[in-house]
Amino acid sequence: MEIKSLSKLGRFKDIVLTLIKHGFADMVERMDLPGGDHSRTDAGEGDSAAGQISSGGGTYERLRRTLEDLGPTFVKLGQLMSMRPDLIPPDLVVELQKLQDTVTEVDYAEAREVIEASLGRKVEEVFPVFDPDPIAAASLSQVYRAALSKSGPAVAVKVQRPGIRKVIEQDLDILVAIAKRLDQRYEEMRLYDLPELARVTRRTLMRELDFQRESRYQVIAKRNMKDQPGIYIPDVYQRYCTGQMLVMEHVRGEKIKNLDFAAMEDRHELARLGLRAGISQIFRDGFFHADPHSGNMLLMPDRRFCLLDWGMVGRLTSRDRYDLVDLVRAIADGDGQGMLDAVLKIAVHKSEEIDRRGLERELLEISDIYGAVPVRQMNLGRLLLDITHSMREFQLGVPSDFATMIKSLITLEGAARNIDPDLNVIEEAEPYVERIARERYRPDRMLGNMAANLSGLFTSRGGLSRRLGKILSKLELGEMRVRFEHENLQDLQETLENTSNKLTFGIIIAALIIGSSMIITTGVRPYLFGYPAFGIAGYIVSAVLGLWVVVNMIRTKRF
Repeated sequence: MEIKSLSKLGRFKDIVLTLIKHGFADMVERMDLPGGDHSRTDAGEGDSAAGQISSGGGTYERLRRTLEDLGPTFVKLGQLMSMRPDLIPPDLVVELQKLQDTVTEVDYAEAREVIEASLGRKVEEVFPVFDPDPIAAASLSQVYRAALSKSGPAVAVKVQRPGIRKVIEQDLDILVAIAKRLDQRYEEMRLYDLPELARVTRRTLMRELDFQRESRYQVIAKRNMKDQPGIYIPDVYQRYCTGQMLVMEHVRGEKIKNLDFAAMEDRHELARLGLRAGISQIFRDGFFHADPHSGNMLLMPDRRFCLLDWGMVGRLTSRDRYDLVDLVRAIADGDGQGMLDAVLKIAVHKSEEIDRRGLERELLEISDIYGAVPVRQMNLGRLLLDITHSMREFQLGVPSDFATMIKSLITLEGAARNIDPDLNVIEEAEPYVERIARERYRPDRMLGNMAANLSGLFTSRGGLSRRLGKILSKLELGEMRVRFEHENLQDLQETLENTSNKLTFGIIIAALIIGSSMIITTGVRPYLFGYPAFGIAGYIVSAVLGLWVVVNMIRTKRF
């Protein structure tokens, strides 16, 4: 939506006036926003726009206050920006982490309308017990205590604020337009890719407004964490959950931020439990809480941690986790080439030309700096964050879920060390890293990957060998140039067909030999000549095919 169209909205004028009020009048003028000719009486002359972006804590504090005054959409934007320390300065991250959802409570009569619209029935028909006084209020929702039967256990009913979706959708249109205008008119702002940040904010906020999606996330988390001792995820009553209402088990406990762990004898074990839960989500499950701050965690009376608010989650695919493990192990080994390979797999490539040697030297320097720190004091999240900063300097983007994972890991490490400063983070993460490494090379997984690669070969989707993979990678990065000069296209086509046929047969024969060898070592029945029959059959087939290829090459004299 264009700025001219948005300028007709009263909300747009409120945003412009709020920016002027907090000293960003020069920015409004430079972006040529409608309403920029308003008096600067409240704002003063202020600094230049560039200075406002790069100056110290005073400007960052004004920015935070601006976001708080602008309401829930912009508060959420600031919270999401604080989760991207790879993009914004550390001091601004610290300031944005102070953002508060300070909102007034919605009247129960309005909340009741939302509940009954979601249920299709009167509140009393579903909740015989319902306390009209909310136990928590945030920018998007309020939480009430209720029960599904008069003698049943308590449940927590999370209700979306009336009309909040319309407000947020309108604010997001304005936010997207302003982000584009900033990107166009501030060269120094292009580094932060504001249009992409606005797009991610829209997607994240619209998902967070879908409470049914949140209920499913919570079910997934409970299933994943069921074997994790000391961690509890509340049950969800999905039959009562809708897009605007979430009903879950009410859990008693104290918020972590309100506890004094220094006086607790079991603080070391508690810190380990909390950290293991987060590391397990990232490395083992690939499905993790995106905002695990202390306000979203309770310590239950039985000394278990309860994780709340699953509206924002991050995901890592198996390949993402393998690449992450490759990076961690290369760092541990001081392997510059290994670090470079892992980073290039993870990165979003924004430029065809990459200074690979320069990036490798930068990565080795980071590895050396952290290698000089005692293992007990090493901060894995900060290490990964420093690597993302180097990636950005070399025009390599960071996938949003990977950046979210780093922020989540930093938050977890900080919370765990607040409980127990002597906690060894690397020691807690090591078993999960080793587990993924072992899982990656299990025979059944390797056979499955081999079968998938063979299938891909026959459908012309790719190759199997490492060399072919490197060639394709270089082609994608624009680091390889291939030029054909031919006089007879038919001869070239025949040569390519013959070569590809031989390569295909060679790969199939190799796969048969490897598979047969694996079968031989397992001792699977039935036996033939004292060895597994399937393995012997595989060897015979591969021998026949290999002999046929050799005879054909000799006969046609094409070596």
